[in-house]
Amino acid sequence: MIVTLKDGDVTIALRPDLAPKHVAQIKKLVREGAYDNVVFHRVIDGFMAQTGDVKFGNMKKGFNPEAVGTGGSDLPDLPAEFSQTEQFTRGVVGMARSQDPNSANSQFFIMFAPAPNLDGQYTIVGKVESGMELVDKIKKGDEADNGTVTDPDRMIKVRIAADNK
Repeated sequence: MIVTLKDGDVTIALRPDLAPKHVAQIKKLVREGAYDNVVFHRVIDGFMAQTGDVKFGNMKKGFNPEAVGTGGSDLPDLPAEFSQTEQFTRGVVGMARSQDPNSANSQFFIMFAPAPNLDGQYTIVGKVESGMELVDKIKKGDEADNGTVTDPDRMIKVRIAADNK
């Protein structure tokens, strides 16, 4: 998966071996263009950058700063595919969810640093292969406000590398 940010492309190796249902849903949303122009609505320095709210996070259609982070897609929520063998380390991409472990839908996050407290609690869907220095430049949010970002950065375009034949 290639995510174009304001400073360039970030390449993420997806892991269908760890989370086949989650990766399939991400690919479907990418191919529909659902992630294009979606903001990084929650970014906590030293922790992670969260994006993927295709319902309320799209800067070109339906952006809602009050609701961003609460939405998903029109696709069904997914059953947890927690890995016991992989850890949340720098560059790992995980699926966001509510308190319900089976509530992941379209939102995901990219780790800035290891977070062992997430291991076995969230689904890992991939890892940044190149462009992590660009992820580091994503505008950070207000720590006092749980990382909420005012005037956030966005994913300009998202595509599946294998589709660019």
